[in-house]
Amino acid sequence: MARSDVEFRSGGVVCRAWLYRPDADDPAPIIVMAHGLGAIKEMRLDAFAERFCDAGYACLVFDYRHFGASDGQPRQLLSVRRQLGDWAAAIAFARSLAEVDNRRVILWGTSFSGGHVLAAAARDGDVAAVIAQCPFTSGTASVLAMAPATAVKVTGRAIADLAAKVARRDPVMVALAGEPHDTALMTAPDVVPGYLSLVPDGQPFTNEVAARVVPEIALHHPGRALAHLTCPVLVCVCEKDSVAPPRQTIRYAQRGPTTQLNRYPEGHFDIYVGDAFEEVVADQVDFLDRVVPLG
Repeated sequence: MARSDVEFRSGGVVCRAWLYRPDADDPAPIIVMAHGLGAIKEMRLDAFAERFCDAGYACLVFDYRHFGASDGQPRQLLSVRRQLGDWAAAIAFARSLAEVDNRRVILWGTSFSGGHVLAAAARDGDVAAVIAQCPFTSGTASVLAMAPATAVKVTGRAIADLAAKVARRDPVMVALAGEPHDTALMTAPDVVPGYLSLVPDGQPFTNEVAARVVPEIALHHPGRALAHLTCPVLVCVCEKDSVAPPRQTIRYAQRGPTTQLNRYPEGHFDIYVGDAFEEVVADQVDFLDRVVPLG
């Protein structure tokens, strides 16, 4: 395989990405990939992309505006609307590539982007398939999973940041990963060891985002898109998920006319590494072989 650095523009801002191309004679279908809440592509997306590329698929792995290698000010500004715009721009860029089978674009998302790929596919209407891994599907379910005291503290940060936005001041930040009872968006016991361990040694990473995203998350329900998708969809649910509550995701998946639901007895962060990673990535390759075969 070959990996190269590429870039495309979204909303006038440069997004940077990795382009993986398999060693094959024929143009390969391309999988567009991005990470979850506040995460960057170096946090194990390369491991998934390498497996897909070994199986014969091209991959475009990008960072959102305001995060990682991509441009955008202020840094760490998480916006559902802008990130969905980045997905649309990444899909358009993938379709512009002559060296891949740009008629067959597949979307792959995990955690927060597992919800994004459902919404992005519904908006686009012409993707070949979707893989949503431990997806965020319901803002209501995620808010109810938070400890009440944590929800109150996080809401206070959000109000302060919205006021700062109106006053044109610097954003008020909130941590992404924290210990139980910390003021953070994710505070389950497995979050800090699971999320932060995905950051490679020496890789710059900022464990915070502008708190104004909190009401956007609460009102976002991308799982509803499953009922309307007509392309093949694979939803991989972690039954012990402490971050993206599985019960509501399973309900949404059961309403999807083209949805295959796979369930794993794992926590939210377990499937990025070890035996759980091996199992889930093998299932995803099998799904691709069936619904978007090579050649």
